[in-house]
Amino acid sequence: MRPLTIGLLAALSLAVLAGLLGALAYHRDMALARAALVGRSQVVETDFGPVEYAEAGQGPAVLIIHGSGGGFDQGLAFSEPLNGVRRIAPSRFGYLQSPMPANATPDMQADALAELLSELGVDQVVILGGSAGALSATQLALRHPELCQGLVLVAPALYAPDRPPGARAPAPPLVDALIRGALGSDLVFWLGMKTSPDLMTRTVLGTDPALLARTTASERRRAREVLFHILPISRRRDGLIMDGATSGAPPPYDLAQIACPVLAIAARDDLYGTDRAAAHVARTAPDAELLMFADGGHLWIGHDQALWAAVAAFIQALPQDG
Repeated sequence: MRPLTIGLLAALSLAVLAGLLGALAYHRDMALARAALVGRSQVVETDFGPVEYAEAGQGPAVLIIHGSGGGFDQGLAFSEPLNGVRRIAPSRFGYLQSPMPANATPDMQADALAELLSELGVDQVVILGGSAGALSATQLALRHPELCQGLVLVAPALYAPDRPPGARAPAPPLVDALIRGALGSDLVFWLGMKTSPDLMTRTVLGTDPALLARTTASERRRAREVLFHILPISRRRDGLIMDGATSGAPPPYDLAQIACPVLAIAARDDLYGTDRAAAHVARTAPDAELLMFADGGHLWIGHDQALWAAVAAFIQALPQDG
């Protein structure tokens, strides 16, 4: 056999082996992602259809409203450092087992969450909304003020006069098209995670990947887990599409009508521009405070402990009934 033929066969064999190993890794990761959802949540019926939720912890009730790419699992995972409270984490419309109703809006999502709290017998709650979840969190505080003991908005994807419409992490046109195509494809999203982690950190997580290079191992792991929790993305597609339409160009809300104390948190280098929204909330809501990190991106890299310490202090300082 000629050397050239042997070389081609060796290259082909390596390519086949690499493909098999990649397929095994993909199926392993997808099995882990699906298994992480099994048996952890419940579903209640509302006037807007089924709403999925999960709970963890004991103490004062805190409603954790997840951001884009989330679900109850993201809500529980990102709020895990918050101790001494009862964390109630729903899946918003279009995520996991909460189907998308016709003509859904953040207002409708807020009303559905109010029904969920009623079903759970919760009379008052601290509302914590992250990223795109800040829209329905704010609407819940506005539409159902009797329920809202306090409102925490983390990297809120809300309107601000100086936040450009469609504010989102920049991506070249081809990359942007690939990301949109990945919304319905677990394989495409998984390949992006494995082959282009820095690009995914910038365009999906709204965070400069250089921040990860100089932070702690635990913070790098947290960023990887946020990406991993988006799988299976095929079960979150409808929610992601709605978030793109609503949080990219959110309407102004009458923040001056928020009746409860508010804590707004963001980082100045958030590639989604939520620092401007958080500052606008702090200027406009009657009883609001602002925690602004100098850096950290949309995931507040390097400031996770400080963020949750501030949230815990805010909750502890809220007036208690009775």
